[in-house]
Amino acid sequence: MHSLSLIENWPVPTAAAGVVRADGSVLGTHGPVTRRFPLASVTKPLAAYAALIAYEEGAVELDEPAGPEGSTVRHLLAHTSGLAFDEHKVMAPPGTRRLYSNAGFEVLGDHIAKATDIDFAEYLRQAVLEPLGMTETSLEGSPAKDGVSTVGDLLRFAAEVQAPRLLDPRTVLEAMSVVHPGLGGILPGYGQQKPNDWGLGFEIRGSKAPHWTGSSSSPRTFGHFGQSGTFLWIDPDAGVACVALTDRDFGPWAVAAWPPFTDAVLGEVR
Repeated sequence: MHSLSLIENWPVPTAAAGVVRADGSVLGTHGPVTRRFPLASVTKPLAAYAALIAYEEGAVELDEPAGPEGSTVRHLLAHTSGLAFDEHKVMAPPGTRRLYSNAGFEVLGDHIAKATDIDFAEYLRQAVLEPLGMTETSLEGSPAKDGVSTVGDLLRFAAEVQAPRLLDPRTVLEAMSVVHPGLGGILPGYGQQKPNDWGLGFEIRGSKAPHWTGSSSSPRTFGHFGQSGTFLWIDPDAGVACVALTDRDFGPWAVAAWPPFTDAVLGEVR
């Protein structure tokens, strides 16, 4: 795919990218796809997928108490538990505001570790990484932000999310559907969004503007970006997913570079 070569114009030391269809066919890659990059918050969809497997295995229920009083596993996954961004401090009653929270994902990881009696990083490895052959991916700390992976591995994950084998497709449909519709909140790096739609561990594009995906991305597009200069989006209407990893922290360069890149990829796919 010629569009992927646009990453060569990004002001970053190293970048790698790839595009995959639901059947696992890789339409193209560019850059060092076997290089391991810190994912930052692109860790969250991986952690969320493990949480959903724990739910399907019966280890946890989505609506069981977890986190602050009145909060549930579902609230933690959807950033509506009321926990602050990076500290275990309650800022709002559960379900009333979209407060993007690393702390919430850390509470979630602890909750699943207790329920399964397996360290969360090990649970993620057994439940998600190993079955998908993601041998170069590991969780080296917080389930909110300390994943390390490659483009090759994340393309395997993106194919799985599009055509689930580890989960019931209905569970994934729920994960990519808005939880607590209508809630506003800050999308890190992009400011206040009303509504600020999220599913279970995945951010949903909806009508957000500005946004890190493209102007031609469908409203159903879902995924995540990370402060380490990384992103993974899945566009169900286009039938493809795209991964890009870099070694430069997110900033104005990404705000400028990512949307036209995504539009070029979608234009070539279509």
